[in-house]
Amino acid sequence: MTTPADMSHAMLVAILMHHGGSLDLPADAFTPDAIGGRDGAFHAVAMEPQTDGTIRISVQPRPDGDAGGITRI
Repeated sequence: MTTPADMSHAMLVAILMHHGGSLDLPADAFTPDAIGGRDGAFHAVAMEPQTDGTIRISVQPRPDGDAGGITRI
């Protein structure tokens, strides 16, 4: 079973590889509000196929529980 941590890692690696292996971000991209909610849980990520053959990766509110709301389409 794929875990939320596995999927997050895979998405990050895919984004970095698409950008030549690295991507410069401002330091404030990692503030607590930017990476998670007030309860301390990290934000979740959605991957949605688009009609033009691309995939949209977007931030979503994180569901409760360790399963992280992984669904397959």
